[in-house]
Amino acid sequence: MMPGDPGEVTMPDRFEVGLPDGVRLHVETTGPTDAQVTVILLHGWTLDGRAWHRQVEALTATFGEAVRVVTYDARGHGRSSCMALPTATLAQLGDDLAAVLDAVVPHGPVVLVGHSMGGMTIMEYAHRQPAHFAARTAGLVFVSTTAEGHTHTVYGLSPRIARLIRLAETTGAGVLARCGSWRAPRALLTALRPSIRWMLFGDRCEPADIRLVTSAVARASLRSIGGFRASIGTQHRLDTLAALAQLPAAALVGDRDRLTPPPCAESIAAALPATELTICPGAGHMLMMERPDEVNAALTGVLRRALAEPPLPRRDATAAATGA
Repeated sequence: MMPGDPGEVTMPDRFEVGLPDGVRLHVETTGPTDAQVTVILLHGWTLDGRAWHRQVEALTATFGEAVRVVTYDARGHGRSSCMALPTATLAQLGDDLAAVLDAVVPHGPVVLVGHSMGGMTIMEYAHRQPAHFAARTAGLVFVSTTAEGHTHTVYGLSPRIARLIRLAETTGAGVLARCGSWRAPRALLTALRPSIRWMLFGDRCEPADIRLVTSAVARASLRSIGGFRASIGTQHRLDTLAALAQLPAAALVGDRDRLTPPPCAESIAAALPATELTICPGAGHMLMMERPDEVNAALTGVLRRALAEPPLPRRDATAAATGA
């Protein structure tokens, strides 16, 4: 069977990328290193790279050797190592993304795809390292994310109740952040599955999907569950997005999303006027699982536009970041 034939199962390459502060990130790649475009899939808060398995399969089947797909577990998540509490910030995640690009995709255009915290990571990367970002990025896809912190998050409840929940959540996050690399007991998370399902999913939820999400939360350190909450709640990057209007982009959201409801995606689309906005009826926060066809279609559209563009100049990323 030749590579790219229908039905072929391509096994990902798995390895670690070491960061300057000693954190090691678990990375998986599928596809050739000399592909025309590389897609970087960034997962959400408390999840890991496995959340994108349907997108990895679809991209590989659709584009074959033309596209390389990269997923990695953010610091403190999945199979990546834990970190010092002061580095549990979106700013650090933006710098981590730049480091992954330098280590894993040192040249060639990339399409950045972020779910929830992953989308916020992309925005932080663009804000903190604009030259590096501009030298590498050929397209953007934002899935169930926000550029306005918790501005629109009311959990599908009344504003008064939402404020009380946010206060309890913020207080609890501070406690969890001090628990280091410990992880939540699986028995506790199993008992909390109905709450996880209510918070993250819309009308439909496959049993395998809630099991995967529960498994991911069980792998996340309590420090990462609690530590990232503060910067996630306060980030505001609409101005950063407004400077990226030339890029092919898409934004998707479910109309039952209790964490990043439709106004979050609408404000992203307003900042990026060429963005294709998709609102999925009946869907919640986990669109890559709940509505894989819609997410895959948006990814395919942005990728086809990126593949049609002339290749970005082949410049050393470090030199690009310094303006050399």
